[in-house]
Amino acid sequence: VQYSDLCYDDGGMVDDLLVYRFPDRYLLVVNAANTDKDFEWIMQHKRGEVALSNISDSITQIAVQGPVAEKVLQKLTNCDLHSMEFYWSTETKVAGKECMLSRTGYTGEDGFEIYCSNKDGVDFWGDVLQAGEEFDIEPVGLGARDLLRLEMKYCLYGNDIDETTTPLEAGLSWITKLDKEDFMGKQALVKQKEAGIKRRLICFKMNEKAMPRQHYEIYKDDKKIGYVTSGNFSPSVNSFIGLGYVNVPFHKSGTDISIDIRGSRKTAIVVKPPFYKDASHK
Repeated sequence: VQYSDLCYDDGGMVDDLLVYRFPDRYLLVVNAANTDKDFEWIMQHKRGEVALSNISDSITQIAVQGPVAEKVLQKLTNCDLHSMEFYWSTETKVAGKECMLSRTGYTGEDGFEIYCSNKDGVDFWGDVLQAGEEFDIEPVGLGARDLLRLEMKYCLYGNDIDETTTPLEAGLSWITKLDKEDFMGKQALVKQKEAGIKRRLICFKMNEKAMPRQHYEIYKDDKKIGYVTSGNFSPSVNSFIGLGYVNVPFHKSGTDISIDIRGSRKTAIVVKPPFYKDASHK
């Protein structure tokens, strides 16, 4: 499994996604809100004899995340989960039903994602909850997931990355290899790197009790240097935290900044990611 991104010609991001490689095909797992946009973009730019199908409406995904995720799912499958490395996947049976199982997630914790047929989705849900009863498993929604990904500085499309940001600005150069063969946006990204990255996505921690929200302005002294993309209160670090873009060189760890929150400047400090450093992911 490879985390990657799709870029426009100007280097802006179409989406970020997971690419699953199988012997005879690839599976692209994109952000749900971008499914139609991504499909149309790939159809417009595909080359060679490539057949593309949008199977989103026939697939259910269930994520089992946390330090004991392996123990929960091992009760339901003969597949040796302990030997499965992070960002690897397999086609197997879980609870007697065919599925694709991958050691991936968007939480910073160890965990697995199950991809199954819609007709099996409800049964899988019940099987996982039953297997996890002895571990006090609990269903959680997007609110909890969004906080967990924020604590790890995992980008959220529409907040921290979009068509106006490049992977180099977002700290995603590790999945954007400029020395590989040509790809959409490569020339624009090469030029941006050669000219010097002008802004960077940062992590910051508030010094006081104040909630930084998307689009709030970021200042250094009296100079506007950027804007907030994500923010929340983190019980794990007992602080209000956030992500945002700031002009270079104010992206450096330890830089004192302030956030304009409803007309009042609240102080914060740039910190190194991740906010939460004791996650269980492998």
